[in-house]
Amino acid sequence: MRGPGQGGTPIAAEATLNIYLKEINSVDLLNAEGEKELARLVLSGDHNAREQMIRANLRLVVSIAKKYVNRGLGFMDLIEEGNMGLLKAVEKFNPDAGCRFSTYATWWIKQSIRRSLINSVKTVRIPSYMVELIGRLRDAQMRLTDKDGRPPSTEELAKAMELPSENVCAIERAIATNQSMSQPIPLEGDDGSNNLVEDGAPLPDQVVLEQNQIERLNDLLSQMSEREAMILKLRYGLGDQEPMTLKQIGAQVSLTRERVRQLEQQALQQLNRILA
Repeated sequence: MRGPGQGGTPIAAEATLNIYLKEINSVDLLNAEGEKELARLVLSGDHNAREQMIRANLRLVVSIAKKYVNRGLGFMDLIEEGNMGLLKAVEKFNPDAGCRFSTYATWWIKQSIRRSLINSVKTVRIPSYMVELIGRLRDAQMRLTDKDGRPPSTEELAKAMELPSENVCAIERAIATNQSMSQPIPLEGDDGSNNLVEDGAPLPDQVVLEQNQIERLNDLLSQMSEREAMILKLRYGLGDQEPMTLKQIGAQVSLTRERVRQLEQQALQQLNRILA
């Protein structure tokens, strides 16, 4: 089922949207068992089951799309993009994976919307050397914040990066300039660096993680202990959340910052062993 489409005038567009919302609100939601049954039929090639699965989850798309209004695309465009993500989720969902479809589909819907938002703004291209310096600055910021429990000063960053303070100030100005030029987004958990594209680098829609990579990562995490997997997810922002400092993770799981650091190292070593 397609999204609400475009109207010729704001009034027509609003009327179209209202009709669409009324239509999808009349569709019954699925319970867990009904969802699995339909999903299995979808995998067997049943087109009617596919259509029913889509229609039963269109309200989920609307709910997610509301969180992205006023970021560069109209509400109806957001819904259409979200519906494209929903279609992919329906086609790829494994009913025996142990999670509800809404949880699985949310990732696809958000990914589709975010990709369209990124593509809707002008990408700012900067020299490759500045991309490298910005990466070094962010690494130093995270490392010093973890160490001292507070954001570092420019002088502290300069010492850690072995650069003059004025160079660090120039890097910070470059970040601020590109962030201001990239409005009106930012996206959830985005610090603005998504809009900094190295000369010759692929555009954002070419570097978005594909589902097979996500599935591979989830498979690797499933081979680790629950605590190790959780530490890595929180530390590196895996899933739908921002990366956290060691101190923040410690507060959430009632451990000291040093203990969280040790667990992170253990988890990374375990990940390396799995990949070896």
